[in-house]
Amino acid sequence: MRRPISILTGAAVAFLLAAPDISSVATPAPAERVTATLVLPAPKPGRVRPLIAVIADNAGSETTDFTIPYGVLKESGVADVVSLSTRPGAVQLMPTLKVKTDRTFAEFDASTPRGADIVIVPMMYEDKDPRIISWVRAQYENGATVVSICTGAYILARAGLFDGKRATSHWHAMSDLEKKFPNVHWIRDRRYVQDGRVISTTGVTASIPVSLALVEAIAGHQVALRTAERLGVSNWSARHRSADFSFTFSRIALVALNYLSFWRHETVEVPVADGFDEIALALASDAWTQSFLVKFATTSSSGRPVLSRHGLTLLPDRAPSGAGLVLPTYSGSSLQALDHALSDIDHRYGVETGNLAALSVEYPRR
Repeated sequence: MRRPISILTGAAVAFLLAAPDISSVATPAPAERVTATLVLPAPKPGRVRPLIAVIADNAGSETTDFTIPYGVLKESGVADVVSLSTRPGAVQLMPTLKVKTDRTFAEFDASTPRGADIVIVPMMYEDKDPRIISWVRAQYENGATVVSICTGAYILARAGLFDGKRATSHWHAMSDLEKKFPNVHWIRDRRYVQDGRVISTTGVTASIPVSLALVEAIAGHQVALRTAERLGVSNWSARHRSADFSFTFSRIALVALNYLSFWRHETVEVPVADGFDEIALALASDAWTQSFLVKFATTSSSGRPVLSRHGLTLLPDRAPSGAGLVLPTYSGSSLQALDHALSDIDHRYGVETGNLAALSVEYPRR
């Protein structure tokens, strides 16, 4: 299997080759929409609560985009959540982690012909795959609300679900999306955007607020607030400053320097056991890998699949090697693991590298 290029590496290469204009003016959202909550249809007849499908492509789906909605919605307890993959077998998340989903698309279609109430679409490596595009379109036509996380927006755009509507995506993809899909009104300065039964988000870590906004839309503000407090989140506002995320030549130089400084590269290992926090692991793995200095590996001495706190099946990368940096099990609030990881990156590789990781996952550092 090809090793996917990270979001930021790919964008840096494109920047160097094409020298695009990165100073485009943000399009402010109307003030009344900035804090508006999401609105969802009632669950399909016969269901007490919504059925949510979080999907992934076996060939590659972004780690945080997939794992955060799964973990947050499971933690909330307000919906039935199922993970789906395009085919049987392991799903390679990007930039790291390998998982096995509950069912495949085909198995879900056979067991649930009425389809899901909500479908969550992460960034996918094969975002032109007609099987994925047609499946997502069929779910929408069957009444599902479809949510794209980050550049999962390409799937929805190619399925025609954004036609004539407002949408958003990862900061580095916006210019490309505007060129390829001019019939969509691409919005900046919003972490998530709803237009009818389609919802979209900015990059990667926008999966955090949109997941809590979904909880609020399903079960009310107090349930969302209690879920957020358990996970260590202070708010899930759609407020965002797109202008805070852009390439400069110094950032591009740092990407190149870190990526090419192979003598500085190291492996970071994280031991995993049943009951591990999948949210914290996803955030930490994304951050460390986006330093462009680290290969991240999960380890288990048992050699068997490991179940997360909320039932996600992780396939550990290998047995512990005893070499490299071994991270302790994170014991704080799930969604504060990213701040913790970025702080560790600051201390180990420098603040600019920590900021580079935050830029890649479009995270507004405090």
